[in-house]
Amino acid sequence: MYGLLGEHLPHSFSPQIHLNLGNADYHLFEICPENLEKFLTERKFKGINVTIPYKKAVIPYLDAISPEAKKIGAVNTITVRDGKLYGDNTDYFGFKYMIEKSKITVKDKKALVLGSGGASATVQTVLLDMGASEVLVVSRNGQVNYTNIYEHTDAQIIVNTTPVGMYPDNMRTPVELSKFPNLSGVLDVVYNPLKTRLVMEAEKMAVPSMAGLSMLVAQAKKAHEIFFNTVVDMQVCDNIEKVLKMQMCNIVLIGMAGCGKTTVGKILSEKLEKEFIDTDEMIVNTENKPIPEIFAEKGEDYFRWCENIAVNLAGKEKNCVIATGGGVITRQENYFPLKQNGIIVFINRDADLLPTNGRPLSQMHGVKELYEKRMPLYREFAHIEIDGNGTVDEVAESIIKEINAL
Repeated sequence: MYGLLGEHLPHSFSPQIHLNLGNADYHLFEICPENLEKFLTERKFKGINVTIPYKKAVIPYLDAISPEAKKIGAVNTITVRDGKLYGDNTDYFGFKYMIEKSKITVKDKKALVLGSGGASATVQTVLLDMGASEVLVVSRNGQVNYTNIYEHTDAQIIVNTTPVGMYPDNMRTPVELSKFPNLSGVLDVVYNPLKTRLVMEAEKMAVPSMAGLSMLVAQAKKAHEIFFNTVVDMQVCDNIEKVLKMQMCNIVLIGMAGCGKTTVGKILSEKLEKEFIDTDEMIVNTENKPIPEIFAEKGEDYFRWCENIAVNLAGKEKNCVIATGGGVITRQENYFPLKQNGIIVFINRDADLLPTNGRPLSQMHGVKELYEKRMPLYREFAHIEIDGNGTVDEVAESIIKEINAL
């Protein structure tokens, strides 16, 4: 057998990646620290990848390790050959590929590496090998730590190797990027969510950035080559990443109340085999009363607070179609949760065609006034804008076509 060794692996994408590489015999081995020695000495596997927290812990049990792994001081790939355990580090290949794909230049740049574990050691080695002028490690108790990190605001590259921002603790970020005015690149090895808050904040600052899915796929490709003594074309990495993104991404529907988000969303859910989530329905179920009553009894601010909770819960999920309320774009704090795993689609239906029954704000302010006020916000949130004046089937087909093109 082949597989992934770690302590907690409930949301790993590795089996799916290795299946796409042609290895259907790939499993998850969740092993607690006290059983690590037994697992490695029994050797009931042909090859394994290694993740948190064992990339350094496995080394004493190996018979030999590659020069790259020895240089880094961490192992993420183990094979059994002639009854012996051999350690390699394919993360080096994966992170180098990630830098090259991001088109971020590290040569002659000062870099901060957040975290001091096995992934950090790999990242440090790659950055130095690619010509970084200075690489500083930031850890909780290190010489550079999260108290004095802002003494290094001249840093040009930041790489996160910590689990901060990883599912299920989405929307957390290890540092404030706005305090680094010279940034020319931000990389995050976290791949779940598809975009961490750190990466999304870099995007908002127009700083080149990338999350860790590319690295994950590339290191798996290299591990597959080691397992089976073969060569896999690099184009395969791009193909697998595209497949994974399409399978995992959410399609988030925004637009005025009555533009058809729920009906179109259900059609998309069926056609694309994605779960359907309606954030308004989540609020109704939680509050146990219809939305007009929530507005009447507790006001809009309370409803927006409920909506933000629903958006954060829905946005964490993957492979869903998410229909949102018409006013979700009026709170900027909803943007990152919806974007982290999502392609945001604005369904733009003419104001004259929008109903007002059961829609408190449309009745209070008038549909056209609300439409004109919200239009810039819809366009600020959206990746794609769709003409919503056709039939629901036509709108759904337009969305699918645009997403495939994107």
